[in-house]
This record gives sequence, C-alpha cells and structure tokens, in this order.
Amino acid sequence: MFLIIGIIALVLAIVFFFFIKSSPSFYKGAAWPLLVVGLIQIVVGYSVYARSDKQRMDVSYKMGLESKVFIQQEEGPRMKKVMVNFVYYRYVEIALAIAGLVLVFLYRSKPEKEFWFGLGITLALQAMIMLGADYFAVKSGGEYVREIEKLI
Repeated sequence: MFLIIGIIALVLAIVFFFFIKSSPSFYKGAAWPLLVVGLIQIVVGYSVYARSDKQRMDVSYKMGLESKVFIQQEEGPRMKKVMVNFVYYRYVEIALAIAGLVLVFLYRSKPEKEFWFGLGITLALQAMIMLGADYFAVKSGGEYVREIEKLI
C-alpha cells in the first residue's frame, strides 16, 4: 500500500512541478511534501515488499522447527520493536499533520503566501494518509502478535 501511495504522490509532485501553470507558487509548495514524503513511502513500501516473501519463508521454516523458542527469542522481540516503532511513526505523522494545518490556517487568506498554503495542505494530507495506512499496519501487526503469543 505504501508503495502505491508513494508512486501516486511522486507522479502528482511531477505534475505540480512541471505541468500546472495556474497558481504556480501554490502548486510548487504542494509538490514538495508530495515529493519528499512520496519518496519515503516508495522506499519503505519497496523495502517491505522486497523482504516480505523471504521473511515469510524464514518464519514458516523456523516455526516448524521450534516454534516456542523462535517466538520467544526472535519473532516476539522483533515484533515488539516493530510495534514500538509504529508509536514513533505516529508521533512524527501527528506532528507533520499539525505543522501542515498550522501553515494552512496561517496562510489561507494571504495570496502572497500561497506557496506555504499549498505546502501546508499537502503536508497535512500526506501525514494523515500515512496515519491511516499505519493504523491498518498496527492493527494487523497487533493481530499477528496476539496469535504468535498464543503459541507460547
């Protein structure tokens, strides 16, 4: 999901940078969060996609050998770290959403500051999209953790 969202954001950033001629300052401001956050989404999405199949096979293999030991020593601690990292991501995403909203409210009625208004809108939207995507990732991660803990 992150990969697809990132590709869409990157395409929009390119369109905003090079093809939109009306309100160029607004669209240039809007393009920056799309570009930066979109690239992060692409990198994260691709890295998760690229390692998922091997990781799935490794987990299946190790679960078949010695599931309790594997869960206690490897998979449990790995997932605990993953779930803690989601808390940090949430804080960053909330901070970015608030920063974007502050820019929107500060510059919404100042045409000479339309760059910052555009930046604020897309920064807030990108942060909220990531919050939503992470919500589902946390939900499925939590379900996974509960299921593997039942095996101990």
